[in-house]
Amino acid sequence: MLFGKRTSKDAFEKQAEKVFPSVFGTALRLTRSREEAEDLAQEAIVRAYEAFDRFDGANFKAWILRIVTNLYINRYRQRQRGPSLSSIDEEGMAEPVADEGDVPDRLLFDGLLGGEVEEALGKVPDDFRIAVVLSDLEGMSYQEIADATGVPIGTVRSRLARGRALLRRMLKEYAMREGYVSAAEVDE
Repeated sequence: MLFGKRTSKDAFEKQAEKVFPSVFGTALRLTRSREEAEDLAQEAIVRAYEAFDRFDGANFKAWILRIVTNLYINRYRQRQRGPSLSSIDEEGMAEPVADEGDVPDRLLFDGLLGGEVEEALGKVPDDFRIAVVLSDLEGMSYQEIADATGVPIGTVRSRLARGRALLRRMLKEYAMREGYVSAAEVDE
């Protein structure tokens, strides 16, 4: 029995290592905060580890991204319901941070998506952004997204369409400036 637990732990660690960049990247795009993304990714890894014996073995990445998404949605709902509590001592306190250009995850993700694209994605409402991130950046199927978010596939399709349309509108000028499309193509 002890041997079985060790083997299971090793299997989890190997799979978690492979998908951690996607876990953290998704958390970062959902929260738009490095600190919140770190907390969300860490909590997702812990929850996945605790539930690994219930994992069906089919698609570890989709399974763990479902955990990330569900945790994010639950936190978002809690924030919507309750007041924000903060300490009087914390108000007005500035935490020292590196320049945005020096933060390692910014260097990594700026290379993957242009700053304008990341900024536009950050402005997309949560429900639509979750669908776009999971589909277009993480490659999850409609069914996997539906399972992760707890909504029907039709809703996933609708959210993807609306999220992509919002991004398209926000990025129209950028696309013309960078030569991805011409003014004539945008007017079509």
